[in-house]
Amino acid sequence: MNEPKVSLQRACRVRKERFGLLFYDSRGPRLLFAETGDLLEPGFFTGEVSVDETMDRLTEAEQRKVTGLLSNLVKKGFIREQQIC
Repeated sequence: MNEPKVSLQRACRVRKERFGLLFYDSRGPRLLFAETGDLLEPGFFTGEVSVDETMDRLTEAEQRKVTGLLSNLVKKGFIREQQIC
């Protein structure tokens, strides 16, 4: 299986918060709060954490949640549209 690619737009950043992840776009500025808990780490979006390995350890329900989040992030312009899942 090819490693899916998830990458932030150049002007976007992500950081870990108590609730999950905070995405911000310096072009806006715009913020997006993602209540992911401990499902994802910021490194998932920077290539530091394997997308395949992360998805493999998740339950089907968690995978659907992550896939929905990725679709939302693409629509809102925080990540580039690539092979995401």
